[in-house]
Amino acid sequence: MLPPTGQAADFRKNGAIVLRGVFAPWVETLRAGVERLMADPSPLERSYQPDGSAPFFQDLCNWQRIPEFRDFVEHSPLGQIAGELLGAHEVRFFHDHVLVKEPGTSLVTPWHQDRPYYCASGPQTVSFWIPLDPVPAASALECVAGSHRWGYDHRPMRFDGTPLYAVDDSPPMPDIDSARGDYPILSWDMAPGDAVAFDFGTVHGAAATTGAVNRRRVFSARLVGDDAVFASRGGKGSPPFAHLALKDGDSLAGPDFPVLYTAPA
Repeated sequence: MLPPTGQAADFRKNGAIVLRGVFAPWVETLRAGVERLMADPSPLERSYQPDGSAPFFQDLCNWQRIPEFRDFVEHSPLGQIAGELLGAHEVRFFHDHVLVKEPGTSLVTPWHQDRPYYCASGPQTVSFWIPLDPVPAASALECVAGSHRWGYDHRPMRFDGTPLYAVDDSPPMPDIDSARGDYPILSWDMAPGDAVAFDFGTVHGAAATTGAVNRRRVFSARLVGDDAVFASRGGKGSPPFAHLALKDGDSLAGPDFPVLYTAPA
């Protein structure tokens, strides 16, 4: 299922859109993959349990070892949908990220952009935030419309509030929560198999799940389009990809970044 006509223009304008039901046939496959992953996490797994509340599980870069994730990456319409949204001639997979917030998690995902964290750079980027459970807007991803076109990256911070880079003169993230009415914030009630597609430069965050009664399993897939290159972050970028020999500015190529879509001639 491809995005309806006009959604590509909305994506490029707002930096975030919701796609209804595009991955619904893959929900059970991804749920099985998440269960397999949580039973056997990777060395990159990070789980948080602040203040003794319910845990928030995260793990990334598992598509090559979790068969259900590989099946989704290689055989779902993921690449073609990305190509349509980006208007790209070629789309490569960048990485996967699983986020599971159990009901009662007090941890808030703070407002941030992904771009200054990622070891990839390019004019065409898209993340798909795919819930595998029903998610009300109050617990779903929130995106600031148009923030990918502000013309600069905000200072990247670790989620514990410390700066990612010791020397960084980029502007800090504004206090969006104290002035929510000043920002065009997008959020949607979502069903399993829906997806939020958003640019790596879009400012986004997510609330705690202290009032939720269901767990919130999310599979997130990140892709890049034409002219994507490796961006060295001094060993602090995400994902780490410590095994890569790529240098800053090298084309983002190799088995870790397979081509998922090539536009018809």
